[in-house]
Amino acid sequence: MNDKIYLTIRMNRELHDKFQSVAAYEGRSMSRQILYLMNQCVVEFEKKNGPIDPLPEARGK
Repeated sequence: MNDKIYLTIRMNRELHDKFQSVAAYEGRSMSRQILYLMNQCVVEFEKKNGPIDPLPEARGK
Protein backbone atom coordinates (compact mmCIF):
# COMPACT_ATOMS: atom_id res chain seq x y z
CA MET A 1 0.00 0.00 0.00
CA ASN A 2 1.32 3.44 -0.92
CA ASP A 3 0.96 5.78 2.06
CA LYS A 4 2.29 8.84 0.25
CA ILE A 5 -0.01 11.77 -0.37
CA TYR A 6 0.82 14.32 -3.03
CA LEU A 7 0.36 18.04 -2.47
CA THR A 8 0.52 20.68 -5.15
CA ILE A 9 1.13 24.28 -4.15
CA ARG A 10 1.36 27.49 -6.10
CA MET A 11 3.80 30.26 -5.36
CA ASN A 12 5.27 33.18 -7.19
CA ARG A 13 8.66 32.86 -8.90
CA GLU A 14 10.49 35.03 -6.37
CA LEU A 15 9.35 32.94 -3.40
CA HIS A 16 10.18 29.76 -5.31
CA ASP A 17 13.69 30.91 -6.11
CA LYS A 18 14.36 32.13 -2.57
CA PHE A 19 12.95 28.97 -1.01
CA GLN A 20 15.06 26.85 -3.35
CA SER A 21 18.13 28.75 -2.12
CA VAL A 22 17.19 28.17 1.52
CA ALA A 23 16.63 24.46 0.90
CA ALA A 24 19.98 24.13 -0.87
CA TYR A 25 21.73 25.97 1.96
CA GLU A 26 20.17 23.52 4.43
CA GLY A 27 21.27 20.59 2.24
CA ARG A 28 17.74 19.55 1.32
CA SER A 29 15.63 19.38 -1.79
CA MET A 30 12.64 21.70 -1.86
CA SER A 31 10.34 18.76 -1.10
CA ARG A 32 12.47 17.65 1.85
CA GLN A 33 12.61 21.23 3.14
CA ILE A 34 8.82 21.54 2.98
CA LEU A 35 8.41 18.21 4.80
CA TYR A 36 10.94 19.30 7.43
CA LEU A 37 9.07 22.56 8.04
CA MET A 38 5.70 20.80 8.14
CA ASN A 39 7.00 18.31 10.69
CA GLN A 40 8.43 21.13 12.80
CA CYS A 41 5.04 22.86 12.71
CA VAL A 42 3.24 19.71 13.92
CA VAL A 43 5.80 19.06 16.67
CA GLU A 44 5.48 22.63 17.97
CA PHE A 45 1.69 22.49 17.78
CA GLU A 46 1.58 19.23 19.72
CA LYS A 47 3.97 20.58 22.36
CA LYS A 48 1.54 23.43 23.03
CA ASN A 49 -1.77 21.65 22.45
CA GLY A 50 -1.21 17.93 22.98
CA PRO A 51 -1.23 15.07 20.50
CA ILE A 52 -3.23 15.43 17.31
CA ASP A 53 -5.70 12.64 16.57
CA PRO A 54 -6.08 12.63 12.77
CA LEU A 55 -9.66 12.87 11.61
CA PRO A 56 -11.10 9.61 10.16
CA GLU A 57 -11.75 11.32 6.80
CA ALA A 58 -8.10 12.42 6.71
CA ARG A 59 -7.11 8.74 6.91
CA GLY A 60 -9.28 7.82 3.95
CA LYS A 61 -11.98 6.05 5.98
